[in-house]
Amino acid sequence: MSRRVKVPALKELMVQVAEADNDKQNALLGSLLVLATFVTVCNAQCFVIPHENIPGNLPNECKDLDGVTHPMNSKWKTKSCQECSCDQHGISCCNAVAIPADYDTTKCEKIFNEKTCSYKVVERNDPEKTCPVSGWIM
Repeated sequence: MSRRVKVPALKELMVQVAEADNDKQNALLGSLLVLATFVTVCNAQCFVIPHENIPGNLPNECKDLDGVTHPMNSKWKTKSCQECSCDQHGISCCNAVAIPADYDTTKCEKIFNEKTCSYKVVERNDPEKTCPVSGWIM
């Protein structure tokens, strides 16, 4: 035996389903926006220095661009604030400094502190005043 559903009740049900779908779509779009922001912000500047390939010779250390050797499986920070590591593939280094990217470049300037490996953005005419920064690059 078939059951009849009143049209107003069916319409109400369809509206509730559509609203639930909109909530899910909004949540998905919000999540994608957050993910896209992190991918943009976390675009690290990295490079690799591979080992010299010598047949039959397994490396037990790495030599950096300054000629300094580092033990296998070691980690260090360079003078230019890069975090590096030595493994069986060679040396991997990544920038460890957040660089200010979105600020008023006509009114303000960025100043790098080598001791803390960080930037601050200050007014050109009054370096005691900091400037707002709305975007950083890693």
